Amino acid sequence: MIRYVKIWIAAARPHTLSASVVPVIVGTAMGYALGALNWGLFTATLLATVLVQIGTNLTDEYADHDATDSAHKYAAPHKVIARGLLGPAAVKAGAALCFGVAALLGIWLVWLTGWPLLVLCLASVAVAYGYAAGPMPLGDHALGELIVFWFMGPVIVGGTLYVQTHGYGWDAFWLSVPVGALVTAILVVNNLRDREEDARHGRRTLVTVLGDRPLRIAYLLLLLAAFTMPFAAILAGWGGPLLVLPALTIPLAARVIGWVLGADDRETLHRALKGTSALHMAFGLLLAAGLAIGGMG
Repeated sequence: MIRYVKIWIAAARPHTLSASVVPVIVGTAMGYALGALNWGLFTATLLATVLVQIGTNLTDEYADHDATDSAHKYAAPHKVIARGLLGPAAVKAGAALCFGVAALLGIWLVWLTGWPLLVLCLASVAVAYGYAAGPMPLGDHALGELIVFWFMGPVIVGGTLYVQTHGYGWDAFWLSVPVGALVTAILVVNNLRDREEDARHGRRTLVTVLGDRPLRIAYLLLLLAAFTMPFAAILAGWGGPLLVLPALTIPLAARVIGWVLGADDRETLHRALKGTSALHMAFGLLLAAGLAIGGMG
């Protein structure tokens, strides 16, 4: 039983889940800074968001196994279906369960808040499924970075804030940019690491379309945008001086940038991927702390 649970945990890809946890925490911190915090709503939002991401991961697993075209079908060594740990039907059912429970939580949240959240929920689930599955997987058509930036940044942060406060503003949008930028940086490193395999199997990511150098520059610009925005927010009066807290992660960022800009081997880029994920989590938590303690303008 314990082994079976561990297999499902591996299939959920827990190392990726900071991408859904961080924006919910940041959006909730914004709500708290504005005088609104409902722990029940926070829990439901967090659980629904994480379940959507797990459902996306399982859909990706199933789609890679089920694809019949050579442009999409390949099995990475870590895949649970390829390793015979779970059957395709079980993975498909797991994805459906995750999306189903997330949908029920979303319906409850919409009932408590209003129809604008319904629009975000429907769009998020559609994109989550369409990212890896369907006749034209969005992630295989050089749209991954744009989708991840938008939905794992402004959409989730803004949706979470709306759940707590029934409101939204441009200050919240700009303060969500670092969250979206850093989670996009994770995808950039992932695609840099997998560029040869993706190209061999016909997957069109920005790396395979544009080449390595533009994406390494894009990675640097994403991190620059993330670290610049809190200072710009202070100058614009959108938050207090504690918004500088994410600057504490600059040493980690410098180390990871060195790996990304200076390495070609898969092992170093994998280390950079893990480092960027850690940077996303640490930066996001410090940004949330700066908002919750220091307030918003």
